[in-house]
Amino acid sequence: MYLTIQGLVIRVTDYNERDALLTLLTPDHGKLTVKARGLRRKNSPLIAPCQLLAYGDFTLFEYRGMYTINEAASIELFQDLRRDLTKLSLGTYFAQAAEVLSQEDLPNPELLSLVLNCLYGLSRLNVPEDKVKAVFELRSACLGGYQPDLFGCHVCGCQTPELFDLSAGRLECRGCRSADSDGIRMPVAEGTIEAMRYITLCSPKKLFGFSVGTETQQQLSQIAEAYFTTQLERGFSTLDFYKSLLI
Repeated sequence: MYLTIQGLVIRVTDYNERDALLTLLTPDHGKLTVKARGLRRKNSPLIAPCQLLAYGDFTLFEYRGMYTINEAASIELFQDLRRDLTKLSLGTYFAQAAEVLSQEDLPNPELLSLVLNCLYGLSRLNVPEDKVKAVFELRSACLGGYQPDLFGCHVCGCQTPELFDLSAGRLECRGCRSADSDGIRMPVAEGTIEAMRYITLCSPKKLFGFSVGTETQQQLSQIAEAYFTTQLERGFSTLDFYKSLLI
């Protein structure tokens, strides 16, 4: 049986001396593991469309429960991103996180759209890396079922809270510490809260349609990363590598 799909390559793993296994993020089938025969050969026609972070059309053949690529053609290779190591490493972080958040045979077009928009923002729109990263982390947290409550202190309802609870995903005033959560709180300014609200609620087509000052962006980046990794209860090797390049 043949299956024609569009997908983003989010992982490439050597299978043997000639072949490789790809993990594709697709809109209708979620995460798919497929075999790319001959991909490791220098003259393979699959090299371009099957490289990490390549988005393309794939024709798959299913045999004994395993999909094998019959044909592949590139739609977008994000070439500008590949010329910059820090941007490329950030893109691989998005891919690793998307693999964690996605499931096989569970449609997730919103997650695919988010990753593609963030890669496009890095490569074509030249959106600052820390802004794209914060957008990805907060928005993907929402898609993963971890949408934070960003409308006032959860205890007293005050609209000018000063803290954000990373574990509970909610705001609170300094004098309203709740006894039912022992999670870490991070200071959060009003401008940061507004940016977080925008990111979590805006249209997918307007993800980068906000602007903040340097200090607010720095705080937004710190909170977005901390919240994302706290909710997923794990770190990412690709994130560690990206951050090592910034030192």
